[in-house]
Amino acid sequence: MSIPAAYLGVILIWSTTPLAIQWSGTGADFIFPLLVRMLIGLVVCLMLMRGLRVKMVLTRAAINAYVAAGSGIFGAMLLVYWGARYVPSGLIAVLFGLIPLFTGLIGVWMSDAERLTPAKLAGIALGLAGLIVIFSAGAKISAQAMPAIAAILVAVAIQATSLVWVKRTGATVPVLALTTGALTLVVGLLLPLWLMLFGHVPQWSLRTGLSTLYLGIFGSVAGFSLYFYVTKHLQAGQVALITLITPVSALLLGQALNGERPSLDVWLGTALILLGLGAHQWRLFVRMAR
Repeated sequence: MSIPAAYLGVILIWSTTPLAIQWSGTGADFIFPLLVRMLIGLVVCLMLMRGLRVKMVLTRAAINAYVAAGSGIFGAMLLVYWGARYVPSGLIAVLFGLIPLFTGLIGVWMSDAERLTPAKLAGIALGLAGLIVIFSAGAKISAQAMPAIAAILVAVAIQATSLVWVKRTGATVPVLALTTGALTLVVGLLLPLWLMLFGHVPQWSLRTGLSTLYLGIFGSVAGFSLYFYVTKHLQAGQVALITLITPVSALLLGQALNGERPSLDVWLGTALILLGLGAHQWRLFVRMAR
């Protein structure tokens, strides 16, 4: 596979996923489209494992990795699908761009990362300043925007914690097996939750169905696999550039395809967050330039 093509694929998938989540919405029932997405992803993973003859690893470390990855997907995506009903898709991508900052903080707290240098502290401060600006813009979006933004921010923290947790397990698991195990856990948790809270299949439009199919195949399987491939073949600084590109591209896509009109506050908050990410990762960028 071409590395530039894989890199571009990750950017495209991460840029379009928030918009596809909004388009897959079915009103009050925000769990059903998520459940169908994960079911599609699980079926695709099982087919790929059978075709490629990849076996599930069932060691204790591997099972811990499945639980770590699956619980992160379950908690984060549940909050994102709920919040996506009130928050523009571009803003969701901006908030998820904070994952490197959250991962760094959690890694330091768990003694799994380097100490906080002045540059990293400056990056975190800029990111927090960007969040404050975005929260101030939340009231201008809708009445439910503030709690929805907070929910998505909690989802970012859950996802970052999950990433650190998976790393701490020390499991040597093929990425396809890891994805399959995680999705199995997610479907097992979502199905009874949906039956308890809703329990009836909502009416779907063509756009809803196609968006869910896209998320199941590309958002849940291809995106993760391409990201793993990119991280295996490129330097960390080159991979970190993805988190600086996708927030802006997602904002532009939401504006062009979904009629979203980000306010000046949202753009200012985005700029502060991107500056914070740049400051936090500047040493990686210097190594990449060398």
